[in-house]
This record gives sequence, C-alpha cells and structure tokens, in this order.
Amino acid sequence: MEGSDVTTSLLLERRMAVEDALNSLVDKSLKGPTSAAFELIQEVLLSGGKRIRPVLTLLAYELAGGQDLSEVMDFAIATELIHTATLIHDDVYDGAKFRRGVQTIHEKHGLDRAIIGGDFLFVLGFGFGGRYDETIVRVMTETCTLIAAGEIKQLQHIGDLSTSPEDYYEIIRGKTAGPFSSACECAARIAGASMDQVIAMRDFGMELGIAFQLVDDLLDLTGDERMGKPRGTDVHEGKMTLPLIHSLTLLHGDGRRQLAEVLENFREDRWDELESLIEQSNSFNYCRLLIQNHLERALEHLSIFEENEIRDVLGDITRQVMMRND
Repeated sequence: MEGSDVTTSLLLERRMAVEDALNSLVDKSLKGPTSAAFELIQEVLLSGGKRIRPVLTLLAYELAGGQDLSEVMDFAIATELIHTATLIHDDVYDGAKFRRGVQTIHEKHGLDRAIIGGDFLFVLGFGFGGRYDETIVRVMTETCTLIAAGEIKQLQHIGDLSTSPEDYYEIIRGKTAGPFSSACECAARIAGASMDQVIAMRDFGMELGIAFQLVDDLLDLTGDERMGKPRGTDVHEGKMTLPLIHSLTLLHGDGRRQLAEVLENFREDRWDELESLIEQSNSFNYCRLLIQNHLERALEHLSIFEENEIRDVLGDITRQVMMRND
C-alpha cells in the first residue's frame, strides 16, 4: 500500500522497531531454557508479515499522548505473539502448507509440535501483556476468548448456506476486528488518555478491523496477488464470507439453487459461474459500500484527537484500506 512520504517513512520506522524487539527477544531466548520452543517458532515469527497490530499499538499510543515507546513496546509485542499463535493454529485447522512464504510448522515439524508452538506463543504473549495493570490484562483476556469463540463459530458454519450476516459479523468481530480494537484501546490506556479518547481508539480499531476483514474476503473472490494466498482459498474451505452470504440472501428460485450447488460442489472451472451469480445479486458492490461506511466511521473516531503527524498517518492507513478495496 502506498501513502505519503511521511506516512511511509514513519510506518517503516515503527515496523523496524517492532522487528528489532522481536529479533532481540528471539536472540536472547535461544540461549535460555526455552530455546527449544523458540527454535520451533522463530522462523514463522520472524518471517515478516504486515505487523499491523503492533504498529497500530505504537501509533495509537502516540496519538493518545504517549511519549516513550518503550512504555508500550511489551504490549505491542504481545499483540504480535498472540496473533502469530492464532496463525499457527489456523494453519492446523486449514491444512495450510505455507505461511508468510515459509513452510507451516505442522508441515515441517508435525501436528503435535505445531499445537505446542501455538500454545507457547499464546502464553508468551500473555506474559508480555501481563506486565501491565489489571484492566489491560482483562481486555486481553476478553479479546482472546472472543478469538476462540469466533473460530469455533466459523467452524460451526463451514459449508452452512444458512449463515446470516449477523453470524458473519460475530465471527469477524471476534477473530479480526476485536484484536485491532483492543490493541488501540490498551495503547491509549497505557498512554494515560482520557476515557473519551480510550473509547474513540477502541471504536476506531473495531471499524478498521471490520473493514480490513471485509476487504480480505472480497479479494479472496476477486483475486489479488497481495493476498499472499491462492484466490478462492475461503471458497475451497467452505468459509461463508459476506459476499456469498449476501448473494444467497438476495437470490431466489433457480439463481439461489444454482449458487448453492456451485458452493457445495466447487471446482476451479466454476469461477466464472460463481462470479456471475455474485454480480447478479450486486453483492460485490454491497460489500464495497459497507467497507466504505466502516472506514468513514473509523476516520470519524480519529477526529476527537488533535491534528498532528500521527493522526495523519492513521488517517492515511485507513484510506489505504479504501484503496486496497478499489
């Protein structure tokens, strides 16, 4: 994603600060009693990724008045450790062979080690987050329980053509938007922000996270090399994303029956048929409109803060999600 020179430079600085902290953690830990666990997870942990959650944490902290990034860095690292734990477990559920360009842990080392590796990162993440006050730990706990609840609900709805938009939103609020929201909220709390600012950062993160997941779901159907995974992964796995749910709701009679049959017996040679049915129900445009609405609300939540470079950067990030959707 492209932005202004200032945004690009500042995002690179914050991402490099996160990378340095992660590398320092791994280097130090490879010499200690948990070295075997770090040897197992270091490749996937250090193999890149967008680092969206920790970078958002740092920026939210700064926008809320925080002055010393070292004060919030442990929490930023906690968000990335917990996120990576969920990815390791997701890869197990989905049978994925690669993550971030490297072989998944269960493919390379076996299912048992992958489960242990994911559990290890969860515990490690809570260790870092547990260094803060009780309110932060409570928010982290609630966020992680909702991640698990969202994952279970998604598994319950695999291949379920009766999945409702409400089901979908409950899933993505738990799995994607909730971690965005709690990262921003806790960062503001650590910075000593007012309650109005804490709530604004929490709601900004939620709206941004919902839009981010909606864009991913749209790109899974339309195809985009930036996804880092093959087109149609969600369709092949039977995941009910909003464009599909909306199409199933809007289509009737033969069109609805045809879409149901396509989804239940999907093959690569049926892409044109699937896209035609989604277009027929105007579901792509419906999702684009929802994305725009969520991002506009995210920008509104930023307006409570004084105009400065950090607010401009967060605004640019939000608008870049819009462009990713174009």
